[in-house]
Amino acid sequence: MKGIILHGGAGTRLRPITHTGPKQLIPIGNKPMSQYTLEYLTNSGIRDIAIILGDIYPEKVREYYGDGSNFNCSITYIDQGKPLGIAHAIYLARDFVGDDKFLDFL
Repeated sequence: MKGIILHGGAGTRLRPITHTGPKQLIPIGNKPMSQYTLEYLTNSGIRDIAIILGDIYPEKVREYYGDGSNFNCSITYIDQGKPLGIAHAIYLARDFVGDDKFLDFL
């Protein structure tokens, strides 16, 4: 099984916090909110994970998560660029998923 994390969206309702980075990297407690999702997947035994990136500071996401080795997983990044919806983001992951089952987090 593979995991997909949707890491896009402008976070306009969270401004001014999101002027300097993606909303998914806003810390809750002591870590970014998307890290809770990543840890949920890895704790469930899902180690092959794709992160779908939007156009809001995708380099910060890549810098934080790297190749996933620090989080006990392997991360593949897929650029969505312009946000065209959830279905489009999942469609972009078709080569990553292949014939495997997958779990998606918004």
